[in-house]
Amino acid sequence: MAKRDYYEVLGVQKGATAEELKKAYRKKAKELHPDRNSDNPDAESQFKEVNEAYDALKDPQKKAAYDRFGHAAFDGGMGGGPRPGQGQGDFASAFSDVFDDLFGDFMGGRGGGGRQRATRGSDLRYNLRVTLEDAYRGLQKTIKVPTSVACTTCNGTGAEGGAEPTVCPTCSGMGKVRAQQGFFTVERTCPTCNGIGQIIKNPCHVCHGSGRVEKDRSLSVNIPAGVETGTRIRLAGEGEAGLRGGPTGDLYIFIDVEEHPLFQRDGSNLFCLVPVSMTAAALGGDIEVPTIDGGRSRVKIPAGSQSGRQMRLRSKGMPALRGGAHGDMFIELAVETPVNLTARQKELLKEFEKLGEDNNPESSTFFSKVKSFWDGMKG
Repeated sequence: MAKRDYYEVLGVQKGATAEELKKAYRKKAKELHPDRNSDNPDAESQFKEVNEAYDALKDPQKKAAYDRFGHAAFDGGMGGGPRPGQGQGDFASAFSDVFDDLFGDFMGGRGGGGRQRATRGSDLRYNLRVTLEDAYRGLQKTIKVPTSVACTTCNGTGAEGGAEPTVCPTCSGMGKVRAQQGFFTVERTCPTCNGIGQIIKNPCHVCHGSGRVEKDRSLSVNIPAGVETGTRIRLAGEGEAGLRGGPTGDLYIFIDVEEHPLFQRDGSNLFCLVPVSMTAAALGGDIEVPTIDGGRSRVKIPAGSQSGRQMRLRSKGMPALRGGAHGDMFIELAVETPVNLTARQKELLKEFEKLGEDNNPESSTFFSKVKSFWDGMKG
């Protein structure tokens, strides 16, 4: 059976450029790869035909010979060299050009995509506890962060004297090596340079070739007013130094606001539980309460106030994190029952109780409902 014209096999014109030939070959190889055409018995032979055609036309000398003599250029005696596709080495070489396109996603990217001449440093996390007063005002705080910094002895290169690393002789700087196993070419990380693509012949005696050393750093951090527990502050480039001169990671500061002995926080609002005496709640009056800014506010208690009653102090709460109005502060009354009564106090309370039948409307209403409930149960 006569061989098809190589240009016809690739689907290009005779005058196609090297880039057009390569593009056509990749397209055909993807379409006809046996792993993608398990239901086509002719896929393998067609795939080999495409590789044979491209192997001949990608080489300028072979292409010139083919353009002049056709297939006879590779049949011997025409000075065209070995026949394309003759022997496993030529086929493997041609097949490797499309290998990355077919399996790149599984093998870490195309060609030298897996090469890592420098590695980005890790991001760091720092947990910072602040008081509620600090969260209200905001503050500038200096923290010490244990991290990796660029080695000053080798300027981060990892090589003694700051010399530049050399190209790995095993993978020629690609970071990966290929081995032929039958029909397939298997790609793996270079064992000499561990995928970096470079080696250091004389490692730095301080960082031992890593290009970084462990060190505590002091950083000044601006904590804005209004932060809450869980607020995250990012400091770009303040994380761990990169490996062998790679970019530095980031530092993330997570805020934890301590509980306060007087105030409870809900978003931008504050709540303060204020105990008042039974007589103050009954008679009414003024009380003085603290505010988060360190000031004082006078609050008028209406006569007859009960436990749980709330009063609002507008704009006395926490500031919004990104500017804007403050929240409010809520005063909640807790009417306190007197304890450790003297004999005279007990006597006065008993006398008050006899005279105060109409002074406890909630109690009278409740027990009236209880009596009605019990009467209903008897009926």
